[in-house]
Amino acid sequence: MKKLLFVCVENSNRSQMAEAFARIHGGADIEAASAGSRPSGRVNPKAVEAMRELGYDLSTHGSKGLESFNGQPVEVAITMGCGDECPLVLANRRVDWKIPDPRDMTPEEFRGVRDLIEAKVKELLASL
Repeated sequence: MKKLLFVCVENSNRSQMAEAFARIHGGADIEAASAGSRPSGRVNPKAVEAMRELGYDLSTHGSKGLESFNGQPVEVAITMGCGDECPLVLANRRVDWKIPDPRDMTPEEFRGVRDLIEAKVKELLASL
């Protein structure tokens, strides 16, 4: 089982969608999670709607912090380009995707970021 951890500041948009796509496309050998350095405590309704359009219910996810992942081994820790680091997470590999924060984007722009995240997740999964 390969564990993936997606990290951004609020754990409300990018990392949540990345976790969802890893679950959708990863199969039985992948365990995906997400967390934030300063979690907002909620998943952005725009992210919930963007994923609902693809048939995934993101409303079942919760925004959470990194604390529970400290000292836990993961195959890959992926940051979303928000300058976050997770030095206490024991990652075999660290990747930064530099994905723009879609929080204040229009629905169309938000979908573009969602689709970019899906492509990056598929690329990552293919490299494992």
